[in-house]
Amino acid sequence: MIDPKKIRQEPDLVKKALESRHHAGEVLDHFLEKDVEWRQQRADVDAMINERKTLTPKGKPTPEQLQSLKQLSESIKQKQEGLQQLELDVKESALHIPNVPDADVPVGKDEDDNEFVKDVGNVPNFDFEPKSHDEVGQDLDILNFDQGAKLAGSRFVVYKGSGAKLERALAHFMLDVHTEEHGYTEYLPPVVVNSDSLRGTGQLPKFSDDCFSLEDTDYWLSPTAEVQLTNLYRDTIVDESELPLQLTAFTSCFRKEAGSYGKDVKGIIRQHQFNKVELVHLVHPNDSEAALERLLSHAEKILQLLELPYRVVKLCTGDLGFSASKTYDIEVWFPSQNKYREISSCSRFLDFQARRAMIRYRASDSGEVSYLHTLNGSGLAVGRTVAAILENYQTSDGQVKVPDVLQKYMNMEIL
Repeated sequence: MIDPKKIRQEPDLVKKALESRHHAGEVLDHFLEKDVEWRQQRADVDAMINERKTLTPKGKPTPEQLQSLKQLSESIKQKQEGLQQLELDVKESALHIPNVPDADVPVGKDEDDNEFVKDVGNVPNFDFEPKSHDEVGQDLDILNFDQGAKLAGSRFVVYKGSGAKLERALAHFMLDVHTEEHGYTEYLPPVVVNSDSLRGTGQLPKFSDDCFSLEDTDYWLSPTAEVQLTNLYRDTIVDESELPLQLTAFTSCFRKEAGSYGKDVKGIIRQHQFNKVELVHLVHPNDSEAALERLLSHAEKILQLLELPYRVVKLCTGDLGFSASKTYDIEVWFPSQNKYREISSCSRFLDFQARRAMIRYRASDSGEVSYLHTLNGSGLAVGRTVAAILENYQTSDGQVKVPDVLQKYMNMEIL
């Protein structure tokens, strides 16, 4: 969440930021209204407590004094109960306010207004009509969408043979690069998380409709390992000397894809279940901007080693995620669509998530405790990487070359 002091002291600035994100200002107005009411009632309670101290005699109180003090104490108790509810209302209201975009984030409405940063690599020049990844996968009998629908439903797939091996090899390769070359610590967390974890990273309460909940429990299927990795440090104070922390995990992720019906119904671009290697940074606030560039370079490195053409764009205010203050998207080339498609988002959140999850650090010199900054990105979405390889490495005879860096993981050169 945003620092409440910032909202109180600079409400116009925050409102302008929300407008640039095309976010309803009523959320901010509701917070400010409840916050004023809460602070006024808190001042009233403090005044009543001081009055009770003043009225309390030093000697034995008279019956009249006892009655007066009793009535005052009951009034204080009632006021305090109302004050507690108001405080909860203020905190709940704050959870619905998105982050303020960084100053260099372009103002825009949607993805069409995102800012081009760079492109890397050369798109392949085929002397035949390239097939889509789902056609390639089905022709090679390594992707089966009918079996996925049979077992679960639409937007599920079964990997088979060298297809399953490719997915596994990619995860192994990505984790090796990030742990051995980029210095990440690898985790294997549960894919089931509780509400506190989702609230800490910003998925709840706003995005509950896009998450799978487990009936009659406080459990949810995690939409991204960002949730688990960040919340490892929930309610924790880290020594400054431990920063920065770089965490990674390969997990299955689950999303309802609410609002995406009709989009990417073919193939493995947008599935209810998919695998992803996640990257999370916990850093000192002064290292936040540099950490985002570092994170971006780590995700890019995977595509460079795989020799897949891609581009980087900076998201505009209207396309920015709820918790992010700044985001770079990495988009890989898909020949069958003749366009780039997102394969990683690298974001920084300032102290937005840290405030929600109470993740702090203790300064080495002063011992002062402050909120640290969090960042995360995909390094990469494994299924989309499989799709990109099937399309970019396909041959005229229907086979697929295995990228050089993966051949030692798969012990094969052709799928």
